[in-house]
Amino acid sequence: MSSTSLSRPSDLKGHGFLFEQLVQRELRQKYQGSVLGLLWYLVNPLLLLGAYYLMFGVVLKPGFSHPSYPLFIMTAMVVWLFVQSTLGAAGDSLLSQAALLRKARFPREIIPTAVVTVQAMTFLALLVVVSVLTVAFQGTLGAQLLLLPVVVVLLLAFVQGLALAISALHAHFRDVQPIVGAILVPWFFVTPIFYRPTDITDQELARFALEWLNPVAPFAEAVRTILYDGNVPSASTWLYLALVGAVALVVGAAIFRRLQRDLAVML
Repeated sequence: MSSTSLSRPSDLKGHGFLFEQLVQRELRQKYQGSVLGLLWYLVNPLLLLGAYYLMFGVVLKPGFSHPSYPLFIMTAMVVWLFVQSTLGAAGDSLLSQAALLRKARFPREIIPTAVVTVQAMTFLALLVVVSVLTVAFQGTLGAQLLLLPVVVVLLLAFVQGLALAISALHAHFRDVQPIVGAILVPWFFVTPIFYRPTDITDQELARFALEWLNPVAPFAEAVRTILYDGNVPSASTWLYLALVGAVALVVGAAIFRRLQRDLAVML
């Protein structure tokens, strides 16, 4: 069976056990031997959220304010942490499984998908914590919360597509992961996490760039709108999320299928 035929979605159905083993291995390797073990997956992001709030909400004291500012930050930060951690881990995923790739025939997409799954588990656990806190303190319990899973699914499609592309590209061009790491730094600061575009600029062009040229921004703002504001994202936001999620997934899968043919040689 060729590697091309193995890459079809229908081929993924018969490899559930391998996928489960890869996910479990990824979970065990992260914090094996630590006292808290897998709880670090939740503790680390919470500590990071606290550190960012202390720096940007207390020490630097921005010239704007939002009620329950820590919750304002957290509802957008959970999205960024998921994107950042997944893209950071995806690059090396194929290289770390080089021995398995040489020995066995299976859909190669399983490997980066396992990485996305592990990071998604952390994201969902953290999102539940943030959701409970935000709804409790903001009083935003309402029917709009039913839309949150839709945003999560579209976000998963977006991240999955990027992870497929990055993993395959890094296996061929070993500079890709360091480049992605470098890009994530400025990307973080231009993502409206600690502010809304209207908080920092009155220029329409600048606000448009912050809101729509950064594909992570609408996802973060959609989660914030649902949890923090208690409102439904606009129709234009839904259209953008669906389009970006679909394009990222299709393009990422196409790049992966094209480059996976040479994985045995490259690894």
